[in-house]
Amino acid sequence: MPLDAGLQLEIERLHARYAHALDEDRLEDWPGFFAASARYRIVTAENYAAGLPLPVLYADSRAMMRDRVASLRHANVYEPQRYRHLVASTVVERLDPGHASSIASFMVLRILQDGDTIVFASGRYLDRIVLAGEEGAPQYEERIVVCDSRRFDTQLAIPL
Repeated sequence: MPLDAGLQLEIERLHARYAHALDEDRLEDWPGFFAASARYRIVTAENYAAGLPLPVLYADSRAMMRDRVASLRHANVYEPQRYRHLVASTVVERLDPGHASSIASFMVLRILQDGDTIVFASGRYLDRIVLAGEEGAPQYEERIVVCDSRRFDTQLAIPL
């Protein structure tokens, strides 16, 4: 299938805007990257390969994502931290005139309050994207975050 450079650029821009919002602690913007009835799952590579449905984190609507952000801001207690997302090797395929799929590799660095930086997570994003979401911008219809490791050194507080 020939490369659709415009579509590739549009999806890479969506991924970049998503990563920057999380990295800049604009968690309230996070649900807006998703369609209203979108699904978001974080799973381990082992569970994904085995077809096991148990996710580390799951939301099946933008409303659930907003609740997650409210919980992070007001109820959860976790060590102050920041993330830095690196997204690369994005492969985009048009599924039909209104949808695309995307696979991208990611690495998330976690920056602790004392300045230590560690690799927090790596893996791949498996996305189904509606190309003309609200306001005509692409939005995730489904984002499956497949983590290479099954271990996390702390509570998974901030979305990946």
